[in-house]
Amino acid sequence: MVIQLTALHWVYLGFIVAIIGFMLMRRDTTLICIAGILGIGLLATTSASGSVSGIFDSFIFAIKELIGTILIISIIVAMSRVLIRTGINEIMISPFTWFMKTPALAFWGIGIIMMVTSWFFWPSPAVALVGAVLLPVAIRVGLPALGAAVAMNLFGHGIALSGDYIIQGAPKLTADAAGLPVSEVMQASIPLVIVMGVVTTVAAYWMMRRDQRLGKWNDGLVAATPDEIKADSKDQAEGAASLSLRTKQVLAVLIPVLFAIDVITMFLLDLQGGEATALIGGTSILIMLLITMLSHRGKGLEKTTSYLIEGFLFGFKVFGPVIPIAAFFYLGDSGFLSLFGEKLPDGSLGIVNDLGLALAHVVPVNGAVGSVTLTVVGAITGLDGSGFSGISLAGSIAQLFGHAIGSGLATLTALGQVAAIWVGGGTIIPWALIPAAAICGVSPFELARRNLKPVLLGLTVTTIVAMFLI
Repeated sequence: MVIQLTALHWVYLGFIVAIIGFMLMRRDTTLICIAGILGIGLLATTSASGSVSGIFDSFIFAIKELIGTILIISIIVAMSRVLIRTGINEIMISPFTWFMKTPALAFWGIGIIMMVTSWFFWPSPAVALVGAVLLPVAIRVGLPALGAAVAMNLFGHGIALSGDYIIQGAPKLTADAAGLPVSEVMQASIPLVIVMGVVTTVAAYWMMRRDQRLGKWNDGLVAATPDEIKADSKDQAEGAASLSLRTKQVLAVLIPVLFAIDVITMFLLDLQGGEATALIGGTSILIMLLITMLSHRGKGLEKTTSYLIEGFLFGFKVFGPVIPIAAFFYLGDSGFLSLFGEKLPDGSLGIVNDLGLALAHVVPVNGAVGSVTLTVVGAITGLDGSGFSGISLAGSIAQLFGHAIGSGLATLTALGQVAAIWVGGGTIIPWALIPAAAICGVSPFELARRNLKPVLLGLTVTTIVAMFLI
């Protein structure tokens, strides 16, 4: 099926190129994204009022899509603040210091633990679990917060999610679209996931250490205001003084036990994605309430509200710059239909997927071109920040090339899956990697820039390897 590309497609593509260019130049993209939304809205509605209204409506759509992530981050931050101010976190992290003694061990340790956890529960809830416990240890031994966020991203949203060997959501979607058994796609993905993972993580670690030696490292921390620092100091003194050492030790044991019960519950009840995140979020709220009431006593009711407000302020401060760019990229998928209605050609799969499908129909058919095309198509469909929305299309295009070439169908399918998820699953799209950025207190844009070169290098090497496997 060939989709007719319209002015909407070309304008959208033009703004994608502009946004990527501004990101590479380390410039803010908010104005470009809003201009893109306005331009798309004008073409879709042919009215000034409709296009102007589309800007506001697109922001609402983006917030609705992101609200679950905003909430879990805000709640985790609120819980973390009370743990820090009461000194409980100091006791909690002490058992982990025996193996995380250097920045290198912290980077690879956090990464591997994140990968294993993400295999079973997917990365979003895994970020909350791993970050809350291991981040303070990593920072103490000298690993920058941004380095910890890179490790969590690449191992969790990259390696674990692109293979998805336990839950098997990703390979099921691509395999069905390509007309293959799931096991065949999973087997074909193993060498690609390994190559992509090794190249990307090693490159990211080497670049981090190199820039630190040269004094070029920017940790991208989200700075606290003077009022927040003053409140932190005051509350930490009050909280620490109101809990005995014995009480803090008991709570330091109880908190990991409660999260361990969450993990067991997820496994037994097969909770994934949003359900798993909600369980962790609810547990975090209860932990925050318990510690706040014990530590602040008479002021506990007021402090409960205060900690929640702090968490939400942090969450929206982090998400504020991301909402405009997310609003633009959502127009490439489901957002366009919700905002502007049926304005695309008949049979359209969405602007982004149409562009990927059109690309597949204009390139010559052979193993090398097929591999490059699947990587590019997967990356393009991942630009909406989901990673999963376009992998069915990647499977369909892999089927097209696989039958034309006469071999390598499973490898091409797996390659499209790997590219789509590494780009859109949460490694280089700023709003998709917000969970790790927020837990580590770093800028999502700086994290995206740090991940960009290693991920592009990994995709290049993985594509070359795929050519030899076809």
